[in-house]
Amino acid sequence: MSKINKLEKFAQNKASRNVIEPGKELYSEVKGHWGQFFKNDNDIVIELACGWGEYTLSLAEKYPERNFIGIDIKGDRIWKGSQYAQKNELVNVAFLRTHIIEILGLFDESEVDEIWLTFPDPRPKDRDEKHRLSNKSFLEKYQSILKPDGWFKFKTDNTDLFEYTLQVLTDFKVKDHEFTFDLYNSPMLEEHHGIKTKYERIWTEKGEKIKYMKFRFDN
Repeated sequence: MSKINKLEKFAQNKASRNVIEPGKELYSEVKGHWGQFFKNDNDIVIELACGWGEYTLSLAEKYPERNFIGIDIKGDRIWKGSQYAQKNELVNVAFLRTHIIEILGLFDESEVDEIWLTFPDPRPKDRDEKHRLSNKSFLEKYQSILKPDGWFKFKTDNTDLFEYTLQVLTDFKVKDHEFTFDLYNSPMLEEHHGIKTKYERIWTEKGEKIKYMKFRFDN
């Protein structure tokens, strides 16, 4: 079987109902109407910078009573997740191709029940702080779209990014905040849902401890 090139993947994304992207009418209309898209009123869970959607898909398989949206700007990554969801008839999965900075234009205030940020690019250089997906500006956006009791959950192998995020959170009122610098040797391990992504496997095999936190904004 010949390998599918990027242009073919993009064409399939364009034809796939479970991919929402610029150029599709739904992209400008879905804000505030995700329940209509999924045709139910189930909880909405989003994964930021989802890559090909490994975590999104695994959660969707475990929790068919919830709706899951993987968000990434790379169309060829989303294609893989979209095709997997279609092949396995995961009707509770969608993929949104956009920059995270545009998120307020795609979700209404208090429309999301839970947000996952898993293994984002740590952007270690000081000049790249504005691109860190856990900086103050991004957290303010997440706070806006989360329901008042919605969870924000964050996993990373990068200690510096984790400590940076903890520091950023001192500028916010949060509740039910728990965290660990060693998830696999922590009472919080069940929060893992038994899902280990590709990058998680790579880093744990190298001996890196996985950091994890969860909290709710105290609006």
